Amino acid sequence: MELQITATSPEHPASLLDLPWNVPLEEWPEEHLVALPRGISRHVVRFAQAGGEIVAVKEVGEWAAVREYGLLRDLDRLAVPAVDALAVVTGRTDEHGDPLEPALITRHLVGSQPYRSMFQTTMRPSTIRRLLDALAVLLVRLHLAGFAWGDCSLSNTLFRRDAGAYAAYLVDAETGQIQPRLTRGQREYDVEVARVNIAGELMDLEAGGSLHPSVDPVLFGQAIVDRYCDLWHELTRQSVYPLAQRHAIDQRVRRLNDLGFDVAEMQIERSPDGDAVTFVPKVVDAGHHQRQLLRLTGLDAEENQARSLLNDLETWMATQDDYAPGDPLGARPEVLAHRWVRDVFRPTVRTVPKELRGATDTAQIYYELLEHRWLLSERAGRDVGLDATVEDYIRTVLTHQPGG
Repeated sequence: MELQITATSPEHPASLLDLPWNVPLEEWPEEHLVALPRGISRHVVRFAQAGGEIVAVKEVGEWAAVREYGLLRDLDRLAVPAVDALAVVTGRTDEHGDPLEPALITRHLVGSQPYRSMFQTTMRPSTIRRLLDALAVLLVRLHLAGFAWGDCSLSNTLFRRDAGAYAAYLVDAETGQIQPRLTRGQREYDVEVARVNIAGELMDLEAGGSLHPSVDPVLFGQAIVDRYCDLWHELTRQSVYPLAQRHAIDQRVRRLNDLGFDVAEMQIERSPDGDAVTFVPKVVDAGHHQRQLLRLTGLDAEENQARSLLNDLETWMATQDDYAPGDPLGARPEVLAHRWVRDVFRPTVRTVPKELRGATDTAQIYYELLEHRWLLSERAGRDVGLDATVEDYIRTVLTHQPGG
């Protein structure tokens, strides 16, 4: 059987042909390899340079390679965080004509690390919790897409930090399966496997002296179950609201915030029955909101102020006709953010008389207006809007303050 490369893109076979497929992966010469941290795997895995990019090469049986290749491509179409499948190489033989195992090729996820390399220096418990939160987000997103993992673990995950946010990516899909909808039993099995695997992996780190002494592997293994269950409930419960119930969307965002998650993306679909809202959660590091708000809008605010303003911006953006996350034809977030500052933030703040603002900065004024709107809307059972909020805020709050 001749060497055959099945690839997702025409340019990949040409760049991959230069790799030494007639040599067992474990014996590949250094000139082809790239020194990057590798996680634990039941298969031989190496990073190699192919053309202008770095790829991960895994030797695995042909049936498993083709199946995993297909699953990873399906996950890409479903927009679930996972490594990109590039090709499957079959028909490999050594210089004597003896058969070699086929190989699955994936694109190296730039900036990502396996968990063991992250624990080379003792990681703080708060950081470990954020990594587990990121893994809980990944597992929920997989289940919402109908993917049963079958072997959720730290070893089968890559972690990446980007501007203070933590994200987890599936790196090993060979035990998975995709269905239109998962049963509760399938989800619970995945979560139980995750609990056992994570506890065991943390115990292994503990035995090697790489785990913070205050971290209990069993309790942290259970933590992934608790975080998954909280997040699953919040993302899957009924979420269709009448058009006048914007405060109900704010309430959902606040509940996600209370759980320790932020909103990476929000989609609002209009229908005669109301607004169907879909949230994509994310895990962030301290100071993330300040940096994000400053980057998008130029507004310099404290962390809690920035979080509230970003939530309002995200909700507003989702109502705009040209808001299309991931669509190159849609408006860029920076453009929408500029429009929000021009059409929403500044006009609203200007309606508050300067003599009543005192020395309070504009970010704090808008933050207080958002909090006041929330309280009024909860009391009224509907969204009262910014105009009514400003009027009530001036009458009931500012005029009773010293100097008001």
